[in-house]
Amino acid sequence: MTSWSAVDFLELAERIAREAGEMLLAKRPARPEVLATKSSPTDVVTALDRASEELIRARIKESRPDDAILGEEGGATGEGRVRWIVDPIDGTVNFLYGVPEWAVSIAVEADGEVVAGVVNIVPRGEVFTAARGEGAWLGGERLRCNSGVPLERALIATGFGYEPGRRAVQAEVLAHVLPRVRDIRRGGSAASDLCALAAGRVDGYYERGPQYWDWAAGGLVATEAGARIGGLNGRPCSPELTICAAPGLFEELHDLLVPLDPERDA
Repeated sequence: MTSWSAVDFLELAERIAREAGEMLLAKRPARPEVLATKSSPTDVVTALDRASEELIRARIKESRPDDAILGEEGGATGEGRVRWIVDPIDGTVNFLYGVPEWAVSIAVEADGEVVAGVVNIVPRGEVFTAARGEGAWLGGERLRCNSGVPLERALIATGFGYEPGRRAVQAEVLAHVLPRVRDIRRGGSAASDLCALAAGRVDGYYERGPQYWDWAAGGLVATEAGARIGGLNGRPCSPELTICAAPGLFEELHDLLVPLDPERDA
């Protein structure tokens, strides 16, 4: 096992996430060009998604050449006991349109457990950090999620997929959730949503579709801020469904979602 601590990993991840963010700000044109699409014509990749991931991979390899990396654009490489989970731009459509809600997200696993996470929400100049057992932070402020909020007064963040059939189901689920909560927020970046939860800007979050790189770092920030994260019926969070909120609200939100069968697609 590596002799590096969670704090050591966090320091390196933060340096890399900041450098990638600076590069993206410097190179982003007025309207970035779509380079490719993924799951649908509206699920896009820009050249800067790939440039950001290439930079992040290069910096990791300079300091930790034997580590594994899982990136949204470049897939899985290496087989080390330490693995880096990279989303070079979470919220690419926001990035494309100039909406200031996109982030560079980097998490570090050691023996299968996420021990460090950084979410750099670049347009806002906010860098959220967390190390296992060391709390969640925004700058010098320790974060605590909102607690004791009942479902009917909860501000809930969510998001939507790119495939039309899935969106139809998500709209149906939302129609049942919306009358039972304070309101809904849709930011367009799962990593940013989870950090907003950690900072008390929303009370809860649920979404079907986000991949591991979308929530690995933000999930650690949220849990280190006191939140619970998971899936339905005791399962871990996954692309099938991820729920996050303080204990108590988590259970209420979970129980609201279960009969709606939110893991299905049309």
